Amino acid sequence: MDLNHALKVALETGKVRLGLEESREAADAKKARLLIVANTCPDPKLRSERALGKIPVYHFDGTAVDLGQACGKPFPISVMAILDPGSSAILTLET
Repeated sequence: MDLNHALKVALETGKVRLGLEESREAADAKKARLLIVANTCPDPKLRSERALGKIPVYHFDGTAVDLGQACGKPFPISVMAILDPGSSAILTLET
């Protein structure tokens, strides 16, 4: 699977929360189905965990700037929560 394409499709057709605070809120509310974490995330627990509760955590192989670029955004993204993948196959990522 092309991760960059899957991220863009999820952003266009699904429901996604960007940023540490919004992703944490979605995870705490049990609305997130997958968390994608950059290796420069300021939260050490998210950087090291394979799951947050029952929500799988995918460790993006790159910085927050790289994740932002992969999503087509002009800003860094340290964490993103996938609430609904839309037409994307992003939930099939190995955590």
